[in-house]
Amino acid sequence: MLTLPQPELRPFCTLEVEVGAPLDVGKGRFGLRRIVPIVGGRVSGPKISGTILSGGADWQTVAEDGLAELNARYAFETDDGAIVEIINYGFRHAPEEVANRLAAGESSPPDSYYMRSMATLETGHPDYAWVNKMMFVGTGGKQGNTVQIDLFTVE
Repeated sequence: MLTLPQPELRPFCTLEVEVGAPLDVGKGRFGLRRIVPIVGGRVSGPKISGTILSGGADWQTVAEDGLAELNARYAFETDDGAIVEIINYGFRHAPEEVANRLAAGESSPPDSYYMRSMATLETGHPDYAWVNKMMFVGTGGKQGNTVQIDLFTVE
């Protein structure tokens, strides 16, 4: 049997994603469906920084047990002009009272709920092509109309 290296997580960047009012689609096959518009924000990190562009969205499904499946797709422009696409898929779950506060736009301490994701970044810009070959995981939290996601590379 091979001895494989244990993956390491390294801090990559913080996404401060500004969101608009959710659009309630209603109950679908697998739960409550809603679309949360992404209207702006900021990316900051030692190797990459920029502005999150409006026009993306988080397509959510909330199951009857309260598990929210998060499926966000959006883009940002780096400070030097590259466009980077983000696809971020994850889960959020919380006790009912915490979930209700978050849904109402109220704050709750990040340790009162679980929000984790996996992300891919893609760009055609040669200076940032290295992000196309990286795997990212994230931990998140919500405060008002801002969702913060700290992304880590899996090394």
